[in-house]
Parts: sequence; C-alpha cells; structure tokens
Amino acid sequence: MSPALTHHRRLDAGPVQRRGSLAPYRSIVEADGEPHATRFDLVESERVDSPGRALASIAHITDLHMTDVESPARFEFINREYADPRFRELLPMQRAQEALNAHAIDAMVRTLNEVAGGPVTGGPLELVVFTGDGVDNVQGNELDAFIGLLEGGLVSPNSGGPGYEGVQAAGWPDDFFWKPDGSEMGQDVHQSAFGFPQIPGLIERALQPLQAAGLSLPWLGCHGNHEEVCQGVGVVNPALAAATIRTRKPLRLPDGLDPDRIVETFVARPEVFMTGPYVDVTSDPARRPFALDEFVDAHLRSRARPSGHGFSEENRERGTAYYVHDTPAVRFITLDTACPAGGAQGCITADQLHWLERRLEEAHSSFRSRGGAMVRTGREDRLVVILSHHGFDSLTNQRTHQAAPGSDHVDRGQLLETLLRFSNVVLWLNGHIHANRVQPRPDQSGQGGGFWEVTTASLVDWPCQGRVVELSDIGDGMLAIACTMVDHQGSELAGLHRELAGNAPAGGFTAGRAGTPLDRNVILPLRAPFALERLHSNQ
Repeated sequence: MSPALTHHRRLDAGPVQRRGSLAPYRSIVEADGEPHATRFDLVESERVDSPGRALASIAHITDLHMTDVESPARFEFINREYADPRFRELLPMQRAQEALNAHAIDAMVRTLNEVAGGPVTGGPLELVVFTGDGVDNVQGNELDAFIGLLEGGLVSPNSGGPGYEGVQAAGWPDDFFWKPDGSEMGQDVHQSAFGFPQIPGLIERALQPLQAAGLSLPWLGCHGNHEEVCQGVGVVNPALAAATIRTRKPLRLPDGLDPDRIVETFVARPEVFMTGPYVDVTSDPARRPFALDEFVDAHLRSRARPSGHGFSEENRERGTAYYVHDTPAVRFITLDTACPAGGAQGCITADQLHWLERRLEEAHSSFRSRGGAMVRTGREDRLVVILSHHGFDSLTNQRTHQAAPGSDHVDRGQLLETLLRFSNVVLWLNGHIHANRVQPRPDQSGQGGGFWEVTTASLVDWPCQGRVVELSDIGDGMLAIACTMVDHQGSELAGLHRELAGNAPAGGFTAGRAGTPLDRNVILPLRAPFALERLHSNQ
C-alpha cells in the first residue's frame, strides 16, 4: 500500500470477511486521503496563506510494544476480566496481533526511511523522536529486540525453547485467546464471537528471526511505564524477577484475591498472580528484567545517532532518563514520566521539574518568573519541543515510593504552569493513550500564547500509525506546526498485524483511537515567540 502519508490516502475498515456471533471481522481498504485542517485555537487570525519556510521536520512514533509472547511474567488470563471495571488499569494483558509486533515495527521503520520530507513544507526529515513503551514487559530480551529493530540487524522475537509456548498455541488450555492454528478445544472465542480466521503456522512464521532495516535517520529514545514496571503496572521486585526467568507460566487467577484491591495488589506484588494453576514452559535467562541504568546503557552504543540516542553517561551514573538534544532551530527536552512506584499513569518529580526549568532558561532570552516578572537571561532564543511518554492528562499517578529527597511528585499543574512561563515552548509530543489527540494548551495569564500538545497513536493498536511533524515560519510573526499521519507500507505479516488490530474486540476500528480529523492531519498556527529569521541562518 502506498503512499504512506494519509493526506494522499488513508486506511479504513473494509468489507466483512467473516461474521462472528458478536461482531464481524473486516478487511482493511484504502480510502480517500484526508486533507489538512487548520486549527485556530491559539491565534486570532483565521487564515494561513502559505506553508512557510521549514524550520524542522521530524517523525514521531510511540508505543511500539516489542513483546515476548512466551514469558512466564505475562498475565494474559486477566483479559477474561474485561467486563469488570476494577480490572481496567490492568488491561489489555494480551493482543491477538502481538506475536507480529516486530514485523509491524520493522515495516514502520522501512516506511519512515522512504519518507523524503514533510508534505507541507517539503523540508527533509532530520530526526525520529520516540516517546516510550518500546517494550511490553521490562525484559532484557525485549529491549535487545527493540534496539535491534530501530538500529538494524538480525532480530529474533522468539524466546525459551525452539517451539512456541504461549496462549495462542492450539493446545493451550484456555479458549479465550485467538489460536490461528485452531484450538484443540474447538473454536476459540475470537473465531466464534468475532469472526477471526484460522491461519495455520502463523505464530511459527512470526517468531522466526528477521533482518531489520533500522532507521536511516537519527532517533531519540524515551523511558515509558512499560520500560519501568511489569506489563506497565506492577513493580518488579526480586520475587517477580526470579519468576520471569523460570518455567511456570500462570494459567488463571489464583483463588483468594480481593477484586476491590486487584490493581493495588498487582502494583505491589505482581508475583502473587503466579501462584495459581500454571503450565510449564522453557526457561530463558535473557528474559531477566532490566533496571533503569541498563535501559540507558542499551542506548549508549558506539554507532548510535545521535550519541546515546539522546541519553548520556550522566544519565547512567545518576539513574535518570531525562535529557536535552539540540538542533540548529529546536531544543528537544525529553522527560521521564514513568512512576517507579508502579501503575500505568505517569508522574513528574520535584528534581526533574527543577532540572527542566534550568534547561528551559538556557533556550530563552527572557521568561516569566513564578511571580510574573520578566527575567532577561542574555541567551539566544531557540524553539522548544517537549517529549515524554505521558501527556498532561495522564500525569495522575499519586503512588509514592521510598527514594532520595527530590523524588517526591509534584502536581501536573506545576509542570503545565512551568511550561507556559517559557514562551519558546511551542509543542509537546507524547503517547501512552494509544490514540491520536491534538489539544491546545493556552497561556492562562492573559498575555496570550501557549503551545500545542500532540499525542500520537500507538503502533501496536489500531490505527497503527506514526506522524510527521513540521515546524515552519509562515511570516507575519507566526509559526505553524503541520502534522500528517503515516501508515506503514508493510504487507504480509505486518499488514496482518494491522488487520488484527483493527478487529480487536475492545480496541479496534470502532474504539475511537484514530481520533477525529482535527486530531490527525492538521496545521496548528501560533504566535512566534521571537523573530524567527535568525533560525533560517542557522540551518
């Protein structure tokens, strides 16, 4: 399928292929492209006369979820509790398409390598920014595969023994999961209720080693909740770490768990969920959970572009995962919003907020103090783009943990207030919610201004997209941010991954994750925070 940029053509649900008792299974078809809509939420003008001169053009991808689908430390059976709202923060624990995740990631990488430039300004892509959840379950083998997929080389999605040992095997004693080989128990729920097909041999093909292309552009890394805690929620304690590399894969919930405290039990003691019935699988020491310093170290490779993919030796030594990356026109500031105390939602610490304020000062000739006074710095102005896994609405985690002074959480309102005091902040890119969303963040001080928050859908769930983002000088003291969605061009296994994602019972075509047209191909004008002419001379 081509071209990849959705202003030319987009993908949508197609004809019914099979009917289930609850919902039909549909193919995916090409539909008319989606033209760019212009949003004037942050400016008084209601026209943009030209695409302007490109200042920066980047690609944004997020929530790739490279998954070890055979790990003992995955709790797929919790999906059975989908109708109980007390389990909501734990779901989904398994996806029908997840064995194909590596192929979808490689397809998106290959597609981005072919995108010559931004479709609005024509500016060449210079950077790929990634905003977290590259892995699914904080495991070393997942991290190795994720890095391999983005850097290139031979990647093996398989783990444990040579054969597949997981919930989608024909002989797995639970018919709740899609079994492409067919189920020894009869039709599984996905086939009978949702019309999913039988595709014999699919899982074995999906788990074969693949030669990953690797990104041809430099890329920046980011720490998400799935890089911090088990299945993005549970704290990795010694008991869980030991069980991850052993042989017992849990089959169902153990008796005696209190449903009213199910999330907090999983957050604090996920290993308790491994004490019920189990199936023996092949152990694999490569599944060992990684710590933050090991996550950073995996990015500090000799051929990394840029160096460390943004991370540094200082990050490794200090146990942090936030940093700055400067280009001629833009300062990118990557935050770490994962909460070590567990839970899916994000948080920001006092130490990190203080660090952020200092880094913002470095990119401003002037800014507003907390008291409202203007402060002159004597520094040169630079546009600022914030990168993080969680967006503002997801920074709601109030869980605390024992740590050094300064690790206490601050209210998300303090973060927003800080960003709005620095007028060169024009864009905040993030992920986590697996949906496309574009929101204005206006300055509430009455002095005008503000910035745009742009959230991009995940690659693991429908619509399985990335985004091209262009910053341009459109004249008359105005700046524009142009966003264009990207569909990967993968066929075969990657294409099937997308089709399965679109037909997911609770997260597919009808789940709303694609967003509205105003969340996808959009042009977002705002007042330029300073004269932009100097940035052209820097390019």
